[in-house]
Amino acid sequence: MEYEGRICRGPMERASYMLPVSVGCSYNACRFCELFKHLKYRDLPLEQIEQELQRVKDAGGAPATVYLGDGNAFGTDFDRLVTILRLVHRYFPDVQRINMDATVTNISEKTDEQLRALRALNVDRLYLGIETGLDDVLVYMNKDHKTMASAEEQIMRLKAAGMTWAAHIMTGVAGHGRGIENAEALAAFLNRTQPAAIVNFSMFLHRRSSIYTDIQNGIFTPADEVENMHEQRRLLELLELDSCDFDGMHDMLEVRVRGHLPRDREKMLKKNDEAIAQYEHEEPVIALVR
Repeated sequence: MEYEGRICRGPMERASYMLPVSVGCSYNACRFCELFKHLKYRDLPLEQIEQELQRVKDAGGAPATVYLGDGNAFGTDFDRLVTILRLVHRYFPDVQRINMDATVTNISEKTDEQLRALRALNVDRLYLGIETGLDDVLVYMNKDHKTMASAEEQIMRLKAAGMTWAAHIMTGVAGHGRGIENAEALAAFLNRTQPAAIVNFSMFLHRRSSIYTDIQNGIFTPADEVENMHEQRRLLELLELDSCDFDGMHDMLEVRVRGHLPRDREKMLKKNDEAIAQYEHEEPVIALVR
């Protein structure tokens, strides 16, 4: 497979076949994200997509789950997306699920009828960068959706069409001193919208980003990783989800808290608390990427 840029997908998709249909992110303006900044967004030619499907089929591939890349494949024009989905079904007639990343705006650009049509073509799960539960943080970080109410509205439309959704969130995104506030607001949002999965990263701070400039100028004070672990703990305490996979990654501390909610809540809280106890008396660690 030819792939341009860095591969990025949620850990729940590690066993899925990843089919590139675009390069980069069509929005690409979140202030914390540097993942796609070096790329110019573009759709890949349908001929190239079909050649990749043929290659995998010839190699004996018959995936049950296909994950469409890159940064927000759901932003693809409806008619083009339908063409791609039909190609997937042609080459892999037994495919059960087709998942991809999306933005809240991507959903709003499709009608209810179009959402139902995509579900009929086995689009199952969309991964949404929710990040925070606070409107002012959404605005400051320049997310494509500027209110939690707009995100909730589009998620409910998605669920009404029969799809599931997964939340990408970031402890530390609200800055130093606001972790518990953010956790409580985010838990209330997630309890209302019931994601099938949650992927939590501590917010990484890139020296080339506008956030780093704000840090230098005293506008934004980042949370350290122990503060992030306290934020994650409060979130885990408050989540009331029917059935949800949770994966919390804190690579700067080499800590990973994951399991299934509600079944594994106590196990995850215990691991979270062990990490806090291990690191809280050490030099504060901030997730800074050079």
